[in-house]
Amino acid sequence: MGKLVILKLDGDFLQRGFWVSVEIGSEGKLPEVEMTGYLPPAPELAAHLQHHWHDTYRSLGAPYRLEPRKITIVGSINECKESARELEELFRTWLDSQYFRPLYQRLLAKLNRDEKIRVLIRTKDQKLQKLPWHLWELFELYPQAEFALSSTRFICQSPTKVNAKTKVRILAILGHSQGINIAQDRQLLEKLPHAEIVFLVEPQQHQINDQLWEQSWDIIFFAGHSETEGEKGRIYLNQTDSLTLDELAFAFKKAVQKGLQLAIFNSCDGLGLAKQLGDLQIPQMIVMRELIPDKIAHEFLKYFLTAFASGKSCYLAAREARERLQGWEHKFPCASWLPVIYQNLAQEPLKWPEELLPWWKRLQTIKLKKLLLTSIAVTSLVIGARSLGFLQLAELKTFDQLMQLRPEEGVDDRLLLVGVTQKDIKNLRHEYPLQDKTLLQLLQKLDQHQPRAIGLDIYRDHPEGKGHEDLVNYLKENDHVVPVCVYPFDEHNDGIAPPPGLPAQQPGFAEVLIDPDGTTRRHLLAMEAPAASDCKTNYSLSLQLARHYLQAENISLECISESYWQFGSVPLKQLPAHRWYYHRQLRIPGLQIMLNYRSNKYPQQVAEQVTLNDIFTDRVKADFIKDKIILIGMTDPTIKDDFTTPYNQEIRGLQLHAQMVSQLLSAVEDQRPLLWFLPFWSDILWLWFFSLVGGIISYRFQSPFPLGLAAGVSIISNGGFCWICLLTTGCLLPLVPSIVTLVTTGGILAVCKSTNHYLGFAE
Repeated sequence: MGKLVILKLDGDFLQRGFWVSVEIGSEGKLPEVEMTGYLPPAPELAAHLQHHWHDTYRSLGAPYRLEPRKITIVGSINECKESARELEELFRTWLDSQYFRPLYQRLLAKLNRDEKIRVLIRTKDQKLQKLPWHLWELFELYPQAEFALSSTRFICQSPTKVNAKTKVRILAILGHSQGINIAQDRQLLEKLPHAEIVFLVEPQQHQINDQLWEQSWDIIFFAGHSETEGEKGRIYLNQTDSLTLDELAFAFKKAVQKGLQLAIFNSCDGLGLAKQLGDLQIPQMIVMRELIPDKIAHEFLKYFLTAFASGKSCYLAAREARERLQGWEHKFPCASWLPVIYQNLAQEPLKWPEELLPWWKRLQTIKLKKLLLTSIAVTSLVIGARSLGFLQLAELKTFDQLMQLRPEEGVDDRLLLVGVTQKDIKNLRHEYPLQDKTLLQLLQKLDQHQPRAIGLDIYRDHPEGKGHEDLVNYLKENDHVVPVCVYPFDEHNDGIAPPPGLPAQQPGFAEVLIDPDGTTRRHLLAMEAPAASDCKTNYSLSLQLARHYLQAENISLECISESYWQFGSVPLKQLPAHRWYYHRQLRIPGLQIMLNYRSNKYPQQVAEQVTLNDIFTDRVKADFIKDKIILIGMTDPTIKDDFTTPYNQEIRGLQLHAQMVSQLLSAVEDQRPLLWFLPFWSDILWLWFFSLVGGIISYRFQSPFPLGLAAGVSIISNGGFCWICLLTTGCLLPLVPSIVTLVTTGGILAVCKSTNHYLGFAE
C-alpha cells in the first residue's frame, strides 16, 4: 500500500508567507502523522515567477495551443533557459529556509524509497500552482513519488464506484485546430488497447452536452486551443464557437454521477479549466499549466498513454511522461514543467482495467474408498501442523480479516476518554510529564460530576513537580480512581510502581499481550504479581474499572479457579496455550482471553474522547461524565504508546484499555459474546468434514467449470459461516485449517486419479 502526503499551504508571497500543514498516511486510511511548518515571504520568487512565465516563456512564440490571434514572438530560447535556472534556484532556496527545513526532514523520515507516494499540494494561490514542484529535492530522493495540485475545499463524498469492465470508454473532443496538428492526437488515442473511443471533431456545444448526458464515460479528452481568463478556463470548439466549462456544469455533474474518472486537457493554460472541473467534483484531471507547444502536446500524450495503458498508476505514468519531455527542452524550454495532475481529494486515482484471471485446471475423478483414507490422513497432518504452529500466522491474519468485516457498533457511551494532547502540553507551558498538581486538579474536576470510576493511564511512581503528597492522599481517599503500574518484564527491569502508600489491590496493571507479528489480539485480565515486583496488584486496569462500574449494578466478580472466573453470569475462561491460534511459545501465567474489539471503521473510536483542555475549560457537559468510566492518558503522537490492532491500524494505549473495558461491560450488560474456541474434539470433526467435502468435489465434478465453482462455493460458504458464527456467538471456527484440508484432499485425489496410482496400487 502506497503513502499519501497532503501538503496544505495558506498565505501569500508578499507579506505573510505560508503556513504549511502536512498529513502523512497510507492510501485509503486516516493520516498517521500531522505536522506544521512555515515558508517565509518570497517577493523575489513571486516576481521572477511572473516574469518567467508571462514575459520570458510566452515570448518564445512556438506553435502553441492558445487561441492563434493572441500569440506574439519576441523572445529567445537561451533567455528562457536562463530564466528557468534562476527560478529553480530561487524555488529551491525558498524550500530550504530554516523555518521549513525541520518539517522537511521529518517528512523524509516518515517515507520509504520503495513506496509509491502521492503528494497533494492543496492551495488556492495561483502562483504556488505554477511553481515547478517536480524540482523539489523530495522527488529526486523518492523515484516513485509524484505530486498533484488539489483544491483547498472539496465535498466529502463516497468515492465514485467503478464497475469491473473490459474496456475504457473515452469521449475525445477535438476542438479548433488552426495552426496545430490535432489529427496526431487522434492517431495516438486510436492505438490504445482495451479502449472504446467516440470522437467529436470541432463540435457544437449541444453535441458535447448530449454525449455527457446520454452516455457514461471513464475519460474525457480535449485537444485544441484553450486559455485561462481570470480564474476561468475557455476552450475553443471550432472557428466560431468557444465556451467556459460553467456552460456545461450540469452535463459534467451528470457525467461524474455516471462514473467519469479522468479529464485530460491537452491544451494551453489549463489551470482555470482544472479549477472549474474541480468545483464540479471531477475526480482527477491532467492539464497544462501554461502555453504548450503542439509538438510537446503530442509527445506528452504518447508517453502518458503508453505508460498508463501498460499498467502503471496514473501518477507514475504522468511522472514518466513528464521526465521524458526533458529530452525536448533544447528546443522547447520548460516542456517538463507544463503537465500537472489536479486531484479531487475525496476520490481515488483511476486505474487501467486488468484482464481476467484464467480458469482453474481440470481435475479428474477419484474413488470413494480412497476419499475416506485420504481425508483421515490429511486431517491428521493438518492437526499436527497446526499444533506445531505452522498455520498460526495465517490463522491470525484470517482472524483479523473476519474482525474487519463485522458491522459497526458505534461508540460505547459508558466510557469517556480524556486524552492529553500535544496542544494540551503546549498550553501547560510544555509541562511533561504532567505535574502532580495538574493531575490532582483534573481528578477533582472530574469527580465533581460523579463518575463511577477513573482510570489513570499515566505512570506516577515518583513525584512530578508540586502537589505529590496531595495527589497521593486524594488517591487513598478515593479508591474508585485506579492508577496503573507495570510488572518487571525481565531481571534487568524493575517495572513501574504505583503511587506510594496505596492499598496493594487499588491499582491495575497495564501489561498488554502482543503476538509474534506485533498485533494485540489478547486481553490479560489477571495474574499473580511477581514476588520482586513493586506492582503488587493481581488485576488489570480494565478489570478494575469494569469491576467498579458493575458494582453499582450489584454485579460482582467471582474467582471460581485460577483459569475460570465469572462476572455475574458471564464466564471468563483461560485461553489454552497448546491449541487453536496459540501454542507453547505463547504460554504465560494468568487469565487471558481473546480481545473482542468494538467494531468500528476505526478502532480508535471506541468511546467519546475529549482533551485535557476541554475538561479544564468546562466544555464537557456533566452528563458526559456522571456514572461513566473515565480513562485518562497521553495521546500526544510524539510520545510512543501505540499498539497494532487486527484492523491494520495503530491505536493509543489509552484507547486499547478502553477497548478492553468496553469488552467486559458489553459482555455482562449487553450479552455481547466474548470470543471462544470449539473443544478439541469438535475441531477435529470440523476439519475432517471439510476434508471429505474436498474429496467429494473432486470425485463428483469432472469438468473445470463446475469443479472450480463447487470448490469456490464451498470455501466461500465456509468463510461466510465462520463469519456468521463469529458475529452471532463469538465462536472462532478453524477457517484456515478447514480450507487447507479441503484443498489438500481434493488436490491429492485428483493427482492420484490422473496418474492412475494411489499409495502404490494401480487403479
